[in-house]
Amino acid sequence: MFLPSFRLDGKTAIVTGAGRGIGKAIAIGFAEAGADVAVLSRTKEDLETTAREIEALGQKAYVVPVDVTDRRAVQQAVAEVKESAGRIDILVNNAGMNIRTPALDVTDEQWETIMNTNLKSAFMMAQEVGAVMKEQESGGRIINISSVAGHVALRTGVVYAATKAALIQMTKVLAFEWGKYGIQVNSIGPWYFKTPLTEKLLQDQNYVNDILAVTPLKRIGELPELVGPAVFFASDAGSYVTGQTLFVDGGMTIHGF
Repeated sequence: MFLPSFRLDGKTAIVTGAGRGIGKAIAIGFAEAGADVAVLSRTKEDLETTAREIEALGQKAYVVPVDVTDRRAVQQAVAEVKESAGRIDILVNNAGMNIRTPALDVTDEQWETIMNTNLKSAFMMAQEVGAVMKEQESGGRIINISSVAGHVALRTGVVYAATKAALIQMTKVLAFEWGKYGIQVNSIGPWYFKTPLTEKLLQDQNYVNDILAVTPLKRIGELPELVGPAVFFASDAGSYVTGQTLFVDGGMTIHGF
């Protein structure tokens, strides 16, 4: 048999920022592939909506409201999922935010808020879940949601870009350090997708035109197009891939002049 399975039957996944946008799409996609999914974010109502869609697919959903920037809260959330599901096979670090401020105007508060939300939370989740995966014979998969902003320079959002670049490097180091435990760590770097966070920006046609000018496929991404790469990294199909970043960007990062 040469075609490996893209199924996630019998697996339990944690997805942060799963109440909407990218996180919600990946959580539901994992359920479609057969996984039970613990959905984490601050807003319980959004998580419950995601959970209902997961359960409609015949999979278990664990609703865990949590502030992923709080170490104790992260520890409690991971312990809750482990106790309820018995194991944790997949972690997707998706929680994130951006404040679009020119570099000279960035405040200390903005710096700390973005760093804590995008980077510190991902490390704490990886650390706590990694400890669980280390004790499992089958190890596990960790997927960090980075961005093309971690690889190329964009107009504004220097702090956001710094966190996403750091996530890419953190992915490599954790993959290198934890490979001996059977833990694979990869990241996905999206470009512009239609999400609640980008909705207002994408209403500006001049802004959209600027995006499309550097995107060879000449369109904005659709959320299902991020699910396939996530399932690949989480499934047997990605069993010999670690430390990599897959840019799902319509070709933006290869754009030339």
